[in-house]
Amino acid sequence: MKKLIALMLCTFASASVFATLPPLTPEAKAADDLAKAKTAYAGRVGAFQLCQAINKVADQYRVPGTPAPAACVAPPPFVAPGAPTAAAPAPAAK
Repeated sequence: MKKLIALMLCTFASASVFATLPPLTPEAKAADDLAKAKTAYAGRVGAFQLCQAINKVADQYRVPGTPAPAACVAPPPFVAPGAPTAAAPAPAAK
């Protein structure tokens, strides 16, 4: 009996491994891309804030005459992927 139960569990487990999901809809793909972009941007903002904190502490313990810590580079504003960018103005018609 135990062998039969174990066999059935293994069968169902292997069947779930081979199951495939349907392809993403365009809306779901866009939402996924936006979530990935937001996560990446949050990482850049976090790195910038960490850099500022490190520099603040380094300034407190810096010995006079030693160079200042490197300046932190602020990340650019967040731009959603697929968002239309500002196009160049069209030339005036004569």
